[in-house]
Amino acid sequence: MANIVIFGGHGKVAQLLAPILSDRGDSVTAVIRNPAHAAEVAAAANPLVLDIEAADTPQIAEALTGADAVVFSAGAGGGNPERTYAVDRDAAICTMAAARDAGVRRYVMVSYLGAGPDHGVPEGDSFYPYAEAKAAADTALRAEDLDWTILMPGRLTLDPPTGRIDPTAIRGADNPGTSRANVAQVAAAALADPSTIGKDLPFTDGDIPIAEAIAG
Repeated sequence: MANIVIFGGHGKVAQLLAPILSDRGDSVTAVIRNPAHAAEVAAAANPLVLDIEAADTPQIAEALTGADAVVFSAGAGGGNPERTYAVDRDAAICTMAAARDAGVRRYVMVSYLGAGPDHGVPEGDSFYPYAEAKAAADTALRAEDLDWTILMPGRLTLDPPTGRIDPTAIRGADNPGTSRANVAQVAAAALADPSTIGKDLPFTDGDIPIAEAIAG
């Protein structure tokens, strides 16, 4: 049993991940910004209202007291570049420092397939702020003294889970997509598999069972 804190606890991936973790005996805290969402996450997680966009490192570290692992699945949702940088970059980096200060070594980041400084997204593209924010956050996490794993799923869909992925996937217009339910399963599997520490895990939906695809 582990105590796991999910940032972005009301998000689609987080709400699929929380019951997987709680069903296997983990204690889950879902960090949410809006108190009105508490009832929705309470079935599988303990809701904790905290606006990470406004909180400082000590406040976030306090929220991580007693935790064994962190999953960062928060996001501004696009549309507002300023908020995208504030949440997907600045708040993400703040949670890393908070995890370090709170003594929580295990940290799983939900990023996207193709993320990185060489993402190739043109500056005028509406996706550019998100690509830049994730590049900065992922780079900061790799430099932290934490037991990190970065999940890099392809285009997200609402398809049902298959439990199978393609770990050799690369970003492209013809990608098959990645169900959010499979992303949740990969996050749960990565948390339980120490061999994923210090690794980027790119994937889309595919044919290889998740446990096999991420092992080694």
